[in-house]
Amino acid sequence: MHAAVDGFLRSLRIERNASPLTLKSYSEDFNSLFDYLQDRVGRIPEPSETDISTLRGYVAYLHECQYAKTTIARRLACLRSFFRYCAREKLTTSNPAKALRTPRTGRKLPSFLTTQQTVTLIEAPPSDEPSGLRDRAMLETMYSAGLRVAELVGLNLSDWDQDANVLRVRGKGRKERIAPVGSHASTALHEWIAVREVAGDAGPEDREAVFLNRFGKRLTTRSVGRMLEKYVKANGLDSKTSPHSLRHTFATHMLDGGADLRSVQELLGHKSLTTTQIYTHVSTQRMRETYDKAHPHSQPQPARGRK
Repeated sequence: MHAAVDGFLRSLRIERNASPLTLKSYSEDFNSLFDYLQDRVGRIPEPSETDISTLRGYVAYLHECQYAKTTIARRLACLRSFFRYCAREKLTTSNPAKALRTPRTGRKLPSFLTTQQTVTLIEAPPSDEPSGLRDRAMLETMYSAGLRVAELVGLNLSDWDQDANVLRVRGKGRKERIAPVGSHASTALHEWIAVREVAGDAGPEDREAVFLNRFGKRLTTRSVGRMLEKYVKANGLDSKTSPHSLRHTFATHMLDGGADLRSVQELLGHKSLTTTQIYTHVSTQRMRETYDKAHPHSQPQPARGRK
């Protein structure tokens, strides 16, 4: 089983260009399965020995442990992909995970900032020191181009076409897309790059990075999260605001401003239009709230007494 899992993860990395974060999550999912099998079955069977009843027992165990439905759904998706790989490689004759029912998770509306909150957050970094110029450039770029945080820290200097003012972005599965950069973000990037300093011992990967830490090395996603948390807290914004909230904010503001759904899909790099449609629910909800507050006949009339 361990050898099969290693082969599966290797195929994800090579054939599907899975990100390190995806591979880490899948590894954690398999460790959870192995712990269950070792504890309840007494051993870890080979893929060909694993049947639907064993996997149903594992799913029941996840429910007993009160894992979130989203976590259970992800682990089931991992198992289906794994056993599909095993069937393809002739390690099993069928996919025992195919019949497992995924719990209905529902879809939470993404959190986003209002226009004023966005301005407050972006203007929070001090403009009189290099780290502040860097932080403002990062916030402006994430909001301007709707970037994921991993896409942001993965940007290289050569990815920014300053003449056309667009970024070449490497998204999930190493899929590339072109993202326009607004004038505010462009200005912020120019101001940051003017003071950007690379560490003397930096390697090629760090020297190419747009955004560097105080040691002159490429920033990590964790560092961006800590940076944002600092400014969110200092300005009294929603504590749930994360780097991904700026991506949600970008999409919501685009749709509110009249952009069509297909264009927003392309700008976000979504493979399916269904993924982008969640933002139409956000805009519709905001429209409803605005209507209820503004229209004099939006609220139900008080009950009238009988004559």
